Amino acid sequence: MKQILWAVLCLGGMLVLPSLSVMAQQEFMPLPVHKGALLVASPSLEDPNFTQTVLLIVDHGPRGTIGLILNRPTNVLLAEVLQDLPMLKQTNHRLFGGGPVDRTQLVLLFRLRQILPDARHIANGIYVGTPTVLERVIAGLKPNEAFRAFAGFAAWAPGQLDYEMRQGSWGVLSSSTFDIFDKNPETFWSDGIGVLQAPRTISHE
Repeated sequence: MKQILWAVLCLGGMLVLPSLSVMAQQEFMPLPVHKGALLVASPSLEDPNFTQTVLLIVDHGPRGTIGLILNRPTNVLLAEVLQDLPMLKQTNHRLFGGGPVDRTQLVLLFRLRQILPDARHIANGIYVGTPTVLERVIAGLKPNEAFRAFAGFAAWAPGQLDYEMRQGSWGVLSSSTFDIFDKNPETFWSDGIGVLQAPRTISHE
């Protein structure tokens, strides 16, 4: 992955993903999807692109939905991808697989204490930003600030995710359910399933 192009998320260029090959049973109540929500894959969801995944919804509206898979770290170091940022050298920040759509695009997710130019707010102090934002954050990282980088993203055409929700393929949680930056990504899915299957669990918004 020698060249990864930055592209601001654009719903107009969103690709349509194939329908699920095996439809999940209704294991979760269909709850509204919104920007900033966490999607937790049903245990019966067999699509290999999304098996046991947790996604952050970064955009949702009439033109469709875009999300980032949060729990698929790769073995690629971010320093290998953004070689123009010398402050990344000798760091162990890893690139995450954000989804099956356009894996040549780099998407940067931040937890910021204050708004920076080129950063777009998602929810609860979580932002999507550019490599310029990353450079500023690394140069003066403040307490409680953090970042993660993702190659690619997930995308649904208008109505597609709503259909999957009605089939029980996804559960919905608030982005504040757990810390997506400090918590071990390997536990995201099991923890999310545990919350969704707790007695009387409904939307956490």
